[in-house]
Amino acid sequence: MATESDLAELEARRAKLRETYLLPVSERDTPGRGIHHAALICSDVEQTIQFYQGLLGFPLVELTENRDYKGSSHFFFDLGNQTLLGFFDFPGLGLEPGIEAIGGVQHIAISTPRDRWEQLRARLDEAGITYFGPAQGIEESMYLKDPDGIQIELLSDPLMYFAGRQLDQ
Repeated sequence: MATESDLAELEARRAKLRETYLLPVSERDTPGRGIHHAALICSDVEQTIQFYQGLLGFPLVELTENRDYKGSSHFFFDLGNQTLLGFFDFPGLGLEPGIEAIGGVQHIAISTPRDRWEQLRARLDEAGITYFGPAQGIEESMYLKDPDGIQIELLSDPLMYFAGRQLDQ
């Protein structure tokens, strides 16, 4: 556990990084248009479809063979705002479950309007799915794991909004 002194040092380091690197909105010119898709690995295609489309309601929009690995499926869910969540399965490779580690994905945060967020919360409760949140003063988030242990955050904040403020204004 970090000491008060450690925490003060960490906050001072964050303050220095913000001062050095955080660009004002007027100076931000990104070459990107947004994330086209995140690509994750699942153990079972149908189980993944049942979770993301059947339970959470994100429509499956494509299911095809992986271009790079014969016998593997590549499929996408529509997360809204022209953003996709993609999955591969790699049958026969004997892949092990992932762990939270440096370079890994800690969670995928999916923004949804508050009324839909409340509907999803009710669906999770009805299905007996365990989730964490809203809690600890963070009333806009709930976290759950998909069948392969990928952590998903369902977030009622709009895009480009964090910690009570719009980040692109």
